[in-house]
Amino acid sequence: MKQIQLNFFSDPGHGWLEVSKTLLEELDIKQKISHFSYMGRYNDMVYLEEDCDAGIFMDAAKAAGIEVSFNEIYQENTPIRHYNAYCGF
Repeated sequence: MKQIQLNFFSDPGHGWLEVSKTLLEELDIKQKISHFSYMGRYNDMVYLEEDCDAGIFMDAAKAAGIEVSFNEIYQENTPIRHYNAYCGF
């Protein structure tokens, strides 16, 4: 089983799981992610919203034999909210 560690960012109102575009492509789920998630500043990372999209990722990772652990990062004013909405690239 492959193990990866990902950052989980949160602010007072919400949370996002930081996942590379490459990993979403490898898991073949890039078209399943909603516009409630965000593209990173350089379009290489995707910030999956915690309510639905992060769950889609976690299910796909588990099915692919990937064990995910989290590095939790709290930011009072996260810049993620100012990134562009995810558009399925």
